[in-house]
Amino acid sequence: MLRLLLCIALAFVPVPGSPATDAASIRRGIEARYRGARTLKATFYEQFSSGNGGGVAESGTVYFSKPGRMRWEYESPEQKLFIVDGTNVWFYVPADRTASRAKIADSSDWRTPLALLTGKSDLLKLCRGIEIVDRAKDEKPEDWPAEAQNSVLRCVPRRGSSDVDQDIREVLIESDPEGRLTRLIIRQPGNIETEFRFGNWEENLPISETKFHFDPPPGVVIVDESTLAGAMH
Repeated sequence: MLRLLLCIALAFVPVPGSPATDAASIRRGIEARYRGARTLKATFYEQFSSGNGGGVAESGTVYFSKPGRMRWEYESPEQKLFIVDGTNVWFYVPADRTASRAKIADSSDWRTPLALLTGKSDLLKLCRGIEIVDRAKDEKPEDWPAEAQNSVLRCVPRRGSSDVDQDIREVLIESDPEGRLTRLIIRQPGNIETEFRFGNWEENLPISETKFHFDPPPGVVIVDESTLAGAMH
């Protein structure tokens, strides 16, 4: 899934209310926003579309911590937990009494731009091409009734011989004038699409280390997976 967020020296800092007009400045603005944050918290809404009319929508709270950790607490319509602890990726559905585990290198979710929010990468490393989206020419212009001041970038992922995410065509990244990530859309062949919307960002909160560790409850079976691709939907 996830290729959905910063270690570059800055030559530009966005001025509130004055959106950048070129892709490089917008990219640097997003990276600047999160580069100094050790921890982050936000609410999220996630929608997966299968391309044939099917799909699912979920929501919850997400936490990020440097280096390289995430915790996604799905609250609706079902409780789920997705954790990246720096070494492993965990996916747990309490109702199933089973937890799946995979190494980070084997999880396609790790290759999303969301990795930027944990200090693991930057957009220039993840994307072989970055451009501003022309909403009038986008294949789904209805996706972009965005706030007038927001900017949208298109990232074409880099390809590697060992990359498990070869099927991602492009990632669209929407940010506000202050560089806050507001939306991420991951597009795959066959009109398959995963969308994340973010709100209520908080930075540098005192978040316990235990938040990013998974301790299986008694009786929960641990299953080692070769990949957790698609686990977040």
